[in-house]
Amino acid sequence: MKFRTIARGLAAGVAALAFAVSAQAVDKTIKIGVIYDYTGPLAGGGSELQARGAKIMIDYINAQGGVEGYKIEPIYADAQSKPDVAINEAVRLIEQENVDMLLGFYSSAQCVPVAARVEQLKKFMWITTCISPAVLRDRNLKYVFRPQVHGGMFGTSSTDFLAAYSKEKLGIEPSDLKVAIIHEDGPYGSGVAAGNEAGSEQHGFDIVLKEGYATTAPDLSSLVTKLKRARPDVILHTGYNPDISLFLRQAQEQGLRFRALIGHGAGYGVPDKLYEALGDAANHIFNVDPVAIWLLDPASLAPGLGDVTEMVGREYAKAAGTPDMDLKRISAHVGMAASNAHVFFTDVLPRAIRDHGGISADALRAAALETDIPVGGTLLGFGVKFPEPGSAMDGQNTEAFPVVVQYVDRDIKVAWPKALQTIDPVLPLPDSSPYAK
Repeated sequence: MKFRTIARGLAAGVAALAFAVSAQAVDKTIKIGVIYDYTGPLAGGGSELQARGAKIMIDYINAQGGVEGYKIEPIYADAQSKPDVAINEAVRLIEQENVDMLLGFYSSAQCVPVAARVEQLKKFMWITTCISPAVLRDRNLKYVFRPQVHGGMFGTSSTDFLAAYSKEKLGIEPSDLKVAIIHEDGPYGSGVAAGNEAGSEQHGFDIVLKEGYATTAPDLSSLVTKLKRARPDVILHTGYNPDISLFLRQAQEQGLRFRALIGHGAGYGVPDKLYEALGDAANHIFNVDPVAIWLLDPASLAPGLGDVTEMVGREYAKAAGTPDMDLKRISAHVGMAASNAHVFFTDVLPRAIRDHGGISADALRAAALETDIPVGGTLLGFGVKFPEPGSAMDGQNTEAFPVVVQYVDRDIKVAWPKALQTIDPVLPLPDSSPYAK
């Protein structure tokens, strides 16, 4: 009888211990606030696609067992395409939902003020998307990191591309090439436009017009009129959507002609929307963005990354309801967020937990500063390394670079740099284009 009592006591103790261990495992979570624009004009301009890429990666990491024994608990928030909402949601997630960090952010107009607020609250912020240099330049932020390419790189990539092909394709010496720089007037457009201007001056282009406009403008016909008077050979445009579609429709209606148009991410990074709005008039438009991950040769990437790329495309096609989708036609936005989230979950976060004592903002910062991923080590093909504290661009990945793609019959072709080309760029616009000069 005494033996049975002891046995029952031991069994109860083992069960209690097992329950406690199990409960501890369940409680071992990392709460991450994920903020994108799920509604408003920025949603269809690329933010929803970025959000989908981030969610695919979070679900994948959890399916693989999480990170160092931790399950990722995402709390999704809608910035509603409004900077003030983005700030309020970031504060709510930190102060009420008690998230350990923030991830995401599509709009640079949101990133600039949100980064300052998150820094003030001493929380860690991992930016997958927004590109304005103003987010980080000369701000010496400790807890804000961006593996993404910044807008200045977008701006100079398009001008480097033009300089390489001006004489060969257009028959115009770079010093005689007339360019117009137009942009939405927020931090994103202004940052890219500054890169366009610097690159144009470096190559000796003739800048015949440089003008910003509000993304909410109901009519851009006056801008089109100014462009008709300026007669540029090439238009460098940075915008979201629907402002891009509005501009291009009115340009067609008013008979604006040019030899080439180069867009810079955001709305130009969603070719389906361009074709939906413009039909075949969207053919032969160029766009500067990080490369769509499905256009890279898996052999050029670190072992195993090609399989992750395939997984992202497969899961996106499934979520979109088109499982037989041609992966090479998926917008770069999806893979961009997936890749930048993958870097955090497979490189920064595990090292913070293993080597720096956990998931505090200081531990995550220390781990991020140690990141040293070589070229080919991310789904986007570029490497990741952050500058030593005290630089002009603290928190900015110095190893990131964009590509120039061209849309041809709804396919996405890499036009620049030459080492990654999948098309000989079509320059100038063919006679079939309503914009052909």
